[in-house]
Amino acid sequence: MTQATTVNDSTQQALENRLLAPRFYRTDYKALSTLDVTSVREEWDVMMANFAADTNRAHFKQSIEFDPASLDVDPELKRDFLDLLVSSITAEYSGCVLYQEIEKNVENQDIAKLMRYMARDESRHAGFINRALKQLGVAVDLSVLKQTKEYHYFRPKFIYYATYLSEKIGYARYITIYRHLQRNPENQFHPIFNWFERWCNDEFAHGEAFALMMRSDPRLLRGHNKLWIRFFLLAVYSTMYVRDHSRPKLYEAFGMDPTAFDYRVFEITSEISKQVFPMTLDTDNPKFRAGMERLLALSERAEELHAQGGVLNKIRRLGVMAQSGLTFARLYFLPTLPNTLPEQVCTSPAW
Repeated sequence: MTQATTVNDSTQQALENRLLAPRFYRTDYKALSTLDVTSVREEWDVMMANFAADTNRAHFKQSIEFDPASLDVDPELKRDFLDLLVSSITAEYSGCVLYQEIEKNVENQDIAKLMRYMARDESRHAGFINRALKQLGVAVDLSVLKQTKEYHYFRPKFIYYATYLSEKIGYARYITIYRHLQRNPENQFHPIFNWFERWCNDEFAHGEAFALMMRSDPRLLRGHNKLWIRFFLLAVYSTMYVRDHSRPKLYEAFGMDPTAFDYRVFEITSEISKQVFPMTLDTDNPKFRAGMERLLALSERAEELHAQGGVLNKIRRLGVMAQSGLTFARLYFLPTLPNTLPEQVCTSPAW
């Protein structure tokens, strides 16, 4: 019996290695062990005390009261909502597995202890989402996900850049959705969004941890590493933009415009990232916005060709992907905005 016939659709979706799908990572644990946080020790100890306090320990143990049949009224909304949940659980569990692997393999006890706390948080998040999916009859088999999903190798500094942005953009997304639905409760079609405020505070705290890790070695933020930071900023922003616009019914149900939502999230994330990154992307630049629309159109065309199948469409899809790469390169070389703020670490969510 093949894997595809032994797991449900949600697990199969989580296992997919599409370009925009969340991925699982490994890294150089020996190199990561050499990170010395002495220069940020005072802030580090405060942060670790906050993790140890574990103020959210009971938050995700609460039950979700929901009638699954209510989503059957709008199959397209249900599809988009399930896509959001499966993508989210894959991302959360990816973080959990990565942090567990780092804790298990590093000799640096500062890093190991931090990773234990963050794995704890991500495990709770993944488990909570899976309870919502189970209620809908489509829970993801996390053991299959851990054992079977393809892992990708990232150097430690790439883990820092990508995970910092992932955690901060996660915060910005959750808090923006939460506050919008608090103002518009008639658009809250599922109770899971009530958990987003304290959930996003976990994401914020995880981002702070990676900010301290990067600040402990200023070389990570200088010289040629600025080029890598620029790359990850654009990669994370463009991936989010394309992915969000693939769920039109979800944002229609929220009463939100996905484009306006994404640029609000970019604004929040860019402002927060000034605490550590030497530049931000100029997301208000008309050329940037036109480029994002171009990437979206090309992604939609590539999906159409993939769905149609056939050798000719496969060749056409390669051409579309080449155009996407060229568009990404043009966006990469647009002028950025230098960070003029002094180095700092936010102590609490400012948004």
